[in-house]
Amino acid sequence: MKDIQAFIDRYLREYQPYKKYWNYEDGCVLLGCVDLFRATGEAKYRDFVLDYLNRYVSPTGEIVNFPTDSYNIDSINCGKALFFALDETKEIRYEAAIRFIHERLERHPRCACGNYWHKQIYPEQIWLDGLYMAQPFRVAYDMRFGGKKDTPDIVRQFENVKKYLYDERKGLYYHACDLARQQPWANRETGRSPNFWIRSMGWYLMALIDCYDLMDEQLYEHRRTLEDLFIEAIRGILPYADAKTGLYYQVIDRSDVPDNYLETSGSAMVIYSLLKGVRLGLLDEEKYLARARAAFESLTNEKLRPDDQGKDRLFDICQVAGLGPGNQRDGSVAYYLSEPRVADDSKGVGPYLMALSEYWRKRA
Repeated sequence: MKDIQAFIDRYLREYQPYKKYWNYEDGCVLLGCVDLFRATGEAKYRDFVLDYLNRYVSPTGEIVNFPTDSYNIDSINCGKALFFALDETKEIRYEAAIRFIHERLERHPRCACGNYWHKQIYPEQIWLDGLYMAQPFRVAYDMRFGGKKDTPDIVRQFENVKKYLYDERKGLYYHACDLARQQPWANRETGRSPNFWIRSMGWYLMALIDCYDLMDEQLYEHRRTLEDLFIEAIRGILPYADAKTGLYYQVIDRSDVPDNYLETSGSAMVIYSLLKGVRLGLLDEEKYLARARAAFESLTNEKLRPDDQGKDRLFDICQVAGLGPGNQRDGSVAYYLSEPRVADDSKGVGPYLMALSEYWRKRA
């Protein structure tokens, strides 16, 4: 494969925060570096994470740039890296920051079914993205500080997503559901958005496998629920992989649409989930490992390529995709294909680093 290490070193050396405030995009890169540190033991990955967090967590544990003026489930993602910082430094400020984020979640608005609203500006809406943003943080908190009392609620939120967003015929999950059935993009009977977006499926798979990994093995029944959902979702998405590369289309089931393309971030998420599923014993190694490793090699060979200046960059990352509010972003195939394709975006590089960490890990 290509010189992945040179790309990573350059990317981290030149990295600038994605936004001025605490954001999930930076969290993706931080978590990719946490995974690489655990896979390789190389201090540069740990140092990148700690240097970043040191800038934004005060000595008293205040997250100085946390967006407290809104309830946005995306804001939780970066908080997962705080557990790593606490373990590595033993500095009490990181525990204080963790508890602050947990308190925000305790006050986060919920749908009648118990799931979190995706954002304050998206009331009564459940998005697949939100499971990844919040639930692994909640599991980590519950195992360490919460007495495992929140585990049933965590698992129930996954079960509700199966209830409201799963298409049994397709074997896929819709991007989102408006339980109030008010949004223009929402099906008037089901509340579901109209299409299957690869990154949203990637968020969902990563949420399942990460929560399973973090959950105490003694919580057997809850782990088994997550395992069953994970295996079902893996089996559902695999038939849509591109036969040549093993990668996935931006709109998963519409390879027939001329402008559809093999998208990098979602493909990396699926590959990460496959490799980690094998490592944790949820997926059969003989059946899945070679396929997942070949897909990662295709991802690298197809998407990590030189730009006009000869610098390797990770291409074909969907810059952003969402639904609404109102008449904006209608969830159509044309909409998903209209969003810009960019290179080196955190939402693609972060999952790529996560997948690479699993690719590099020695088998148990």
